[in-house]
Parts: sequence; C-alpha cells; structure tokens
Amino acid sequence: MVELHVLEEWIPEQMAPGTVFLLENPGTQGEARNPYWAVLSCPKCGIIGLIKKNQCSGLEAVICGSNTCSAEFWLDEDGIRYRAPN
Repeated sequence: MVELHVLEEWIPEQMAPGTVFLLENPGTQGEARNPYWAVLSCPKCGIIGLIKKNQCSGLEAVICGSNTCSAEFWLDEDGIRYRAPN
C-alpha cells in the first residue's frame, strides 16, 4: 500500500507523485452522475490529471493518462492500492 498525500490548497509545484487535491466546487464539471472530483498526480510517473467521484471514492480504478505509463490503481482510506499482476 502506497500513502496518498492530500494538498489543502492548489499549489501545482507541490503535486508530487501520489498527491491529490480535491476540487473547490466538486461535481460542477463532467458527467452529472460521475463528475470530476479531484486532481491526482500519478503515483508512478507523476503526471497530473483529473479524476472522477467514483475513482476518488475507490469504486472505479484510476488509469494513468500518460503515453509512457500504464499504472492502474484504486484509492481508498489506506492509500493507493495497485492492480495485482496476473
């Protein structure tokens, strides 16, 4: 299990791998049933991307959006849980 770091205010320079920032007005962008909820820095490569409510709550996997990284993981209360290899 990898620890998830939470930023209290938006400072992009502090978005190290495995850092999440909850949006100020979550639920106002994206699909009504599963809106964008936070900004997450991939714990493997550090690329920053938006994640949806279901991903933030651990109901759906997060897949890195980088062209060079294939990290797949879930967020939960304990941190970041990676997909087990086959």
